[in-house]
Amino acid sequence: MADAARQFADRYGREPDGVWYAPGRVNLIGEHTDYNEGFALPFAISAGICVAAAARDDGAIALSSAQHGDGTVIVPVDALAPGRPDGWAAYPAGVAWALLSAGHRVGGASLAIDADLAAGAGLSSSAALECAAGLAFADLNQLALSRPELAALGRRAENDFVGAPTGLMDQLAVLLCQAGHALLLDCRTGAGTAVPLDPAAAGLVLLIIDTRVQHELTEGGYGARRRACEDAARVLGARSLRDITDVSVLDQLGDRVLRSRARHVVTENRRVIDTAELLRTGQLSEVGTLLTASHASLRDDFAVSWPEADTAVETAIAAGAHGARMTGGGFGGSVIALAPAAAAAAVSAAVAARFTRQGWRPPVIVPVKPSQSARRLL
Repeated sequence: MADAARQFADRYGREPDGVWYAPGRVNLIGEHTDYNEGFALPFAISAGICVAAAARDDGAIALSSAQHGDGTVIVPVDALAPGRPDGWAAYPAGVAWALLSAGHRVGGASLAIDADLAAGAGLSSSAALECAAGLAFADLNQLALSRPELAALGRRAENDFVGAPTGLMDQLAVLLCQAGHALLLDCRTGAGTAVPLDPAAAGLVLLIIDTRVQHELTEGGYGARRRACEDAARVLGARSLRDITDVSVLDQLGDRVLRSRARHVVTENRRVIDTAELLRTGQLSEVGTLLTASHASLRDDFAVSWPEADTAVETAIAAGAHGARMTGGGFGGSVIALAPAAAAAAVSAAVAARFTRQGWRPPVIVPVKPSQSARRLL
């Protein structure tokens, strides 16, 4: 918080009106199910993004970022449009545009952004930025918006302003998660149910392995997967793949690729429900098998994994983890591993050594725990 407020004062020559914070998220399980109106089980983490902001009277949005030392981006509110601005600034600016498009009044504002959350690591840095900015815009303009409404506006910013065809899970997780819990999300209704998730109490640890292969969801692979799911649902006569629960129904899909993509979604929804039940009954260690099955499905049926992720999963399990899988949209990013606390150091060392042998950049491996959702700090 102090860094964002100090950055604001240095950049704009005054103190901010407030500071807002939004965490990143890890999806324990339930990947590529959100835009299929299915189920997901994310949790917030302690790393995130701070936005220090203040109203301004010239009708412009000014944006600066400690992580992008390229000056201040300034755009008149009435000139906001997809592509203006672009790059990192499109995410917060897109939220202002989404608010305007929804009929809300948005005045000028100056924002200074700081983060300890890695971008492109599959930890929802974009959603965190959207949600922190959304909370700031709502407070500065005295807009009475619910958190699900803010999540929907963040998603619209990402879909229609930035051009990434993502689902709603990331924004809902950032805005609704509770410390010590995962959030069982029904992505059809937007309803979320807190499910206990306390690895330390079970003698376990959740490790995030950032493979340092950055992903970019505005590229074509993500959109192609989404279109395949929509095509499969249409062929099967379903509103979405959420409505398919019997895998044998997928035999009606003559196209092999559509069948594989749909099989991942149908089986992943089942894994999410099973994982939530294990958490409710205190069987966290048993979740490892489901994590590994999810990774195999993402690798083989959905084809969104990458070599570093596959290697990290294989090595972590061989070194003592109960299970592991890629997390996030794929094509780069991070792996989550569930391991006994006593084995965490060995798992981390084994993965790091394997990356060195492969000649890859060293991974960044940190333990994570379920943390609090987005909030105003000052």
